[in-house]
Amino acid sequence: MHRVYHADLAQAQADPALAALFAAGPRTTPFDRLDWFRLLGEECLAPSPSFLAVAREGDAVAALPLCRDRLGLSAMANWYSFIARPYWTADGAPLLAAILGDLAREGALSFAPLPRSEAAIMLTAARKAGWIGWLSQTDSNHIVSTRGRDFATWWAQRPGALRETVRRKQRKGRVAIRISREFSATDLAADWAAYEAVYARSWKPEEGQPAFLRRFAMAEAAAGRLRIGLATIDGQPVAAQFWTVENGTAYIHKLAHDDRARAQSPGTLLSHALFAMAFDEDRVAMVDFGTGDDPYKRDWTEDVRPRYRLEAFHPRALAHWPRLARLCARRLLRPRDFAALPSPDLFGTDRPHKAIGR
Repeated sequence: MHRVYHADLAQAQADPALAALFAAGPRTTPFDRLDWFRLLGEECLAPSPSFLAVAREGDAVAALPLCRDRLGLSAMANWYSFIARPYWTADGAPLLAAILGDLAREGALSFAPLPRSEAAIMLTAARKAGWIGWLSQTDSNHIVSTRGRDFATWWAQRPGALRETVRRKQRKGRVAIRISREFSATDLAADWAAYEAVYARSWKPEEGQPAFLRRFAMAEAAAGRLRIGLATIDGQPVAAQFWTVENGTAYIHKLAHDDRARAQSPGTLLSHALFAMAFDEDRVAMVDFGTGDDPYKRDWTEDVRPRYRLEAFHPRALAHWPRLARLCARRLLRPRDFAALPSPDLFGTDRPHKAIGR
C-alpha cells in the first residue's frame, strides 16, 4: 500500500531516499538538486510555500516539487529554470498518479517547463487520477550537440555573417576577453560585480532576483562548475556571460552587453570564446541555451526541443470550474495552442536525468 505525504525541503534533506533522489550525480542538471529548489524557495518563490509531494511504496519513491499560490499549485520553478519535472526511482513512475490523486483537493495545477517525455507521463498520471487537463507548448529549448566535433569544425558550419563579424572585430583588436573558471573569494566578488554592472547597462530588463543568481553563482564556483566570461574595452567591462558546466553539458544562464559598445560586438566575441572553451577544453557533449526563442540563438545552436505546460483542474474543485471552462473554450477555438500527447520516449534526448533506471 502506498502512502502520500508532503515534505518541506529541510525534511527532504534529512530523508535518505529523497536526498538520494535529488542528489547531485552523473546525470543531474543544475535544476534537479535540492540546493537549487531550496534557493528558489528562499529567494524567488517566498512567501508562497514550496514543498515536495511524495509517494512511497516499499523502496519505490516518486516526488513532485511544487509551490502553492492563490491560483492553486505550480511547479517549483520560475524564469531561471530550464526545466521542471517529476522524479521517481526505477519502479516509482506509477506513484505519480497517487500523488496527483492526493492533490485533487487543491483543484488546479500548472506545471512547466516540462521536457517531452515527462510531459506525456505527467498528463497520463493526471488523467488517471481524475484531473481534466491538456498540454500546451509553452517554450523552446535551443541546444548544440557537439557530436564529437571540435570547435573549429563546428564554427565552420555557423552562418557566414556571424563568422565574418567575429573575424572583423577580432582583427580590430579593441575587445579583450577573459574567462574565469577558478576563483579566489576576491576574484569572484570582482567578476560578479563586473557582471552585474554590465547587466545594469544592457538592453535587458531589471534582474528579477539578483540575490538568487549571486548565491547560485557562489555555490557553483565552490563546486568548480562556474564559468564567468568578461569582455572589456580599455579595461572597462562591456559584455558578461554566466555559464555553468556539469556532467558534459554547458548551461548558458545569463548574458548581457553594454549597449554603448554594440558597434564592437563584444557579446558576440565573448560567446565565440566561451563556445570554444566548452568544445575544446571542457569537451562537453551539449551546450544548452535555456528557454526562449530569441532570434540570435538560431545562429549559435542547431536543435530545438519543445517545452510543455500541463494545465489541469479537478472536477471536484467547484471554485476552479470557471478557469476550466475558459481553458476548454480556448482549446476549442485555438486547438493548435495545445499539444497532442507526446510519446513518452523514456530513452530520448530529454529523458529524465535522475528518474529512470536508478
